[in-house]
Amino acid sequence: MTAVSRSPVWLFDLDDTLHDASTASMRHLHVAMGDYIVRELGISPAESDALRRRYWLRYGATLLGLMRHHGVRADHFLHHTHRLPGLEERVRGRGADIAALARLPGRKIILTNAPAAYAHRVLGVLGIGHLFDAVLAIEDMHMFGHLRPKPDARMFRALAASLKVPASRCVLVEDTLVHQKAARSVGMQTVWMQGWLPKAALRRHRRPAYVDRRVRRLNQLI
Repeated sequence: MTAVSRSPVWLFDLDDTLHDASTASMRHLHVAMGDYIVRELGISPAESDALRRRYWLRYGATLLGLMRHHGVRADHFLHHTHRLPGLEERVRGRGADIAALARLPGRKIILTNAPAAYAHRVLGVLGIGHLFDAVLAIEDMHMFGHLRPKPDARMFRALAASLKVPASRCVLVEDTLVHQKAARSVGMQTVWMQGWLPKAALRRHRRPAYVDRRVRRLNQLI
């Protein structure tokens, strides 16, 4: 077996892992999702906010709840909530992290619950799209006719199979703990990226047993 074949397969989340999404997009996404739910479901802003939060906690993605309980089409929701005017002016990453990605051995894949168009906009601003072997967005996470985004363990298992590597060779680098818990349940390695997380959030969470490492900069992976 060659050294290349033993190299890890890195699965990188995008938002708050490779860039500061809290500033660039998250606040704007919450507003856009709220407006979408108000408009499409005909409910009040307060009801919309409660519904969005409830579906996110229950399913790991607001979209899944809207699809299951309200017949919302995924493509329609993703298009209308991710327009995000001015996104490119707000995206910021770290030069040291970008340099570390370029030196990191092994295959590197973006694995994001965001739509592909948004992911490519962010990667274009950061100038790092060429460093990744693939971009797997939420549209790519279908199994047997159903959308299975993170944190669905079945999707993680199927992904490892499609990459033709054991799950233990895959390393998920991600800011969201529930996604890491699911990845570990199928045997993947996990890295909790904390570089863009607010200090208040870090104080609330110690490193769970299903997290192998905590890092604040990507050069800590090398």
